[in-house]
Amino acid sequence: MNLGFVAQSGWGKGYHAQSWMESNAREYEALVVLDYCAEYRGLVKAGVADHLIVGPVEAQMSVSDWMKVLRANPQIVLERHKSEIGTERWREIATRIASALRRLDRDQLVVVDEAHFVAPQREKLPKPIKELATTGRGAGTSTMWVTQRTAEIDKTILTQCQARMVGGFDGGEIGPLSSSIEYPAELHNPAADPAPSRIPDELLPSGRKRPTSLQKHKNDAGQTVGSEWIYSDDDGNRRRVDTGTVSMQSNHYGSEGNDLEPPEYA
Repeated sequence: MNLGFVAQSGWGKGYHAQSWMESNAREYEALVVLDYCAEYRGLVKAGVADHLIVGPVEAQMSVSDWMKVLRANPQIVLERHKSEIGTERWREIATRIASALRRLDRDQLVVVDEAHFVAPQREKLPKPIKELATTGRGAGTSTMWVTQRTAEIDKTILTQCQARMVGGFDGGEIGPLSSSIEYPAELHNPAADPAPSRIPDELLPSGRKRPTSLQKHKNDAGQTVGSEWIYSDDDGNRRRVDTGTVSMQSNHYGSEGNDLEPPEYA
């Protein structure tokens, strides 16, 4: 399965994505996280994955070198060294990592954080990245493409996702994913309030009538303690979920292969 994981900045995207990584990690032979913003160290501290900071030395590694690293560390968070590795260089490294992943014969979950930097719409999509999104699942590879900028990620990536987890967007603009959803797009606009009659019953909020659109939940201190999302897939499954009820052991530090199973929602 390829999963598009998208929401505006501040919607709790990284936290929710990490809960999916944690709940699926043991279901695969390997978990590889391309961590652009150093958000997923909680997986390392919880013993879910190993950790490697990708700096100048790692930037020189060949596809063969990466294959050795990935074989030796099946579950691993590859964290970009923020001060040493810029966006363009990270894209080059990610392309070599994708080539290595494509050559490994195993069931694996690959997570691409800030995916619009790895597969930007304005650049030619590197073949290894495209293969990861289009044919990777045939070799037992599932992917998660995490982004807040749907207009900036290559359309091939999102249109090849068989499942979507979509949070809130100001104005309800969700870019290429619009053609894949079968409900009012303004459901993703926190300021909107589409009529309940226009929304499938399974996507209506529980326990309240207004607003019908997705919302963030805040505590008395103004801190976000949960957010609402819509999950949908090509099999016709649709549901509204709330991260305020998500179960996860690891802490989040935020700035046609196997299916992906959602985390446990209370």
